[in-house]
Amino acid sequence: MRTAVALLLTGLIVILASAEGRAADPSRIALVIGNAKYPDNEFVLTDAANDTQDVADELKRDGFAVDRQSNLTGDGMRQALDRFYARIAPGTIALIFFDGFGIQSNRQTYLLPVDAQVWTEPDVSRDGFALEAILGEMNSRGAGIKIAIIDASRRNPFERRFRRYSAGLAPVITPNNSIVIYSTALGSVVSTSKNDRGLFVTELLREIRTPNVSAEQALTNTKNGVVRATNQEQVPWLTSSLTSEFSFAALSTRPPDNKPADQIPPKTDQQKPEPQKQPKQEQQKQVCEAPKPDSPPSADDLARDPVISDLTRKIAANANDANARYKRGQVYAIKHAYPQAMADFDVVIRLNPKDAEALNNRCWTRAATGDLQVALADCNQALQLNPGLTDALDSRGLVNLKLGRTAEAIKDYSDAIQRNPRSSSSLFGRGVAARKSGGDGSVDIALAKSMDPNIAKEFAGYGVTECVP
Repeated sequence: MRTAVALLLTGLIVILASAEGRAADPSRIALVIGNAKYPDNEFVLTDAANDTQDVADELKRDGFAVDRQSNLTGDGMRQALDRFYARIAPGTIALIFFDGFGIQSNRQTYLLPVDAQVWTEPDVSRDGFALEAILGEMNSRGAGIKIAIIDASRRNPFERRFRRYSAGLAPVITPNNSIVIYSTALGSVVSTSKNDRGLFVTELLREIRTPNVSAEQALTNTKNGVVRATNQEQVPWLTSSLTSEFSFAALSTRPPDNKPADQIPPKTDQQKPEPQKQPKQEQQKQVCEAPKPDSPPSADDLARDPVISDLTRKIAANANDANARYKRGQVYAIKHAYPQAMADFDVVIRLNPKDAEALNNRCWTRAATGDLQVALADCNQALQLNPGLTDALDSRGLVNLKLGRTAEAIKDYSDAIQRNPRSSSSLFGRGVAARKSGGDGSVDIALAKSMDPNIAKEFAGYGVTECVP
């Protein structure tokens, strides 16, 4: 009887092991972080929350010992990373997956915790976690293979506070035997997904669960799958220095994972039909369908915003707190609450008439509302005070564009691009100015859209579209 029971238990263990995948291997470790709830963002990144769970489940089936964490503060990320580093032994396969907001600063990619307080460039390195430093620590601890999968190429509320363009993520210098993949190209961002799951992770899961495929090939297939699915509009960035053989999935046929078909669709050549060629007139009509700008927020929406509420409390305690006024003005302007933004910038400039940044922001705000001649004076004064202020050139380009002074707009935008070739705002503005002056401009516009899919919508909010009557 005991023998029969023992055999039955053994059979149950085997069945359970098949259902769950391989037992966790201490030589395979993974830290999976999904930061979906940023208080400074307008909505929860639902795709980040769901994708993180799916990735963690898949890695467990692949035999990884997974530490899955959600919505980590700076202290939480630091502690999670320290636990991750402590588990690395010589020869360990160590993987980090991050889904949330990332930002580029000084040619470094930083992963942001949910409580990051980023208002200026130096704040990025203070509150963010440098990807190169993470990979370097994994290497110094003796990890045999280092893997970083980063789905953080989103336009975020932080960089809008101190730059007018989307910087995307920066290239990373990797230690030997490493592989890194970003969800889109360097310096580019993707539109925040309104779906429950993201395209990049959908392709990733399909590929890494394929048996008998190397990790490098699986991630290359992920990149190619995203490119196909988006008709080359989103091109993940991949860099590898792998010298060791490694596969995510077991080198055998695995049981089905029972995921719904709509979550992980089968890989077929018919998954995405080839786009049909359209008549030239219809293509031109599609190009010139201007996006609808976002509606200005209501007074209640602004009052409920936690960042605005915190800054308002500081201003109530000290009406001459120029720093809090400037920050609140930035948030108002980003949310298209232009009258409120103008009032704050007015106070900041009254307190310090030589504040070039505040003058530039007021110029941009006035340009958006159509107060163009006064906006031009603000931009000119900002550039007199700080000739190297690239954002002021970009703002003045917008003013000149709306005034119909296309030659002056093209010059301002070109000067801004010379200083910052990755400025999607300046590229789009120059492309529109070129079109309105009788030129083409399509190359600039296409490049701007590839770097920031929301750039046309942003300009529509300023009353500017790429369409030419």
